[in-house]
Amino acid sequence: MVKTRWVQFFSILTAIICFLALPSFKPVIPMAKHEPVESVEKLSAKLNVNSKAIELALKGYERLKQLGKITNQKYLTIADMSMASSHPRLFIIDMDKQELLLQTFVAHGKNSGALFAKSFSNRVGSFQSSLGFYITGQVYNGKHGQSLVLKGVEEGINDNAEERAIVIHGAEYANQDFVNQQGYLGRSLGCPAVPNNQVDKIITTIKGASCLFVYAADNSYLQKSSLIN
Repeated sequence: MVKTRWVQFFSILTAIICFLALPSFKPVIPMAKHEPVESVEKLSAKLNVNSKAIELALKGYERLKQLGKITNQKYLTIADMSMASSHPRLFIIDMDKQELLLQTFVAHGKNSGALFAKSFSNRVGSFQSSLGFYITGQVYNGKHGQSLVLKGVEEGINDNAEERAIVIHGAEYANQDFVNQQGYLGRSLGCPAVPNNQVDKIITTIKGASCLFVYAADNSYLQKSSLIN
């Protein structure tokens, strides 16, 4: 009886080994389901966003996600300060759909330049814009109406943002009419000010710890930032 059971056992074991050795056998591995990520070039052309700005924005966005800094991962916002202020240069990208949700005007600091932002600073009282990555913070009502706190996450580059009261707020000088009058947007004390008629929508969309990237082709920033290097 015992001998018969051992014979049966070895017969079954031999059959299993032979089956696994067949060339056609491939274990089924479940594949993760996700939307394919478009190349930077294709996404840049599709959204009409500077390819270098979006390349670096995506790199920093992914790193901040890995660090657990971003709660609202649906939206990535880029303020492209390499563009003239007379052009709509704030881009809010829907990362789920890989589509442009909004493109509009955004002002830079008054000591950063006139038509173009050329100088940047993290110093309190500089009244210049600061480059780099920010996480959106608290929504509040201040002297500019509804505003959105920005937390600079790059040490020595924009980490004085809260001390400098750098926030997203609406401004009467951040619109096409102002550009038509003087050729470029009015300027802030360092805040990325946006049109009054769009500020509520912008804040509602990107609040809740989403990522904002303020870009310019500034060699000092490009060499110093740990999020893009």
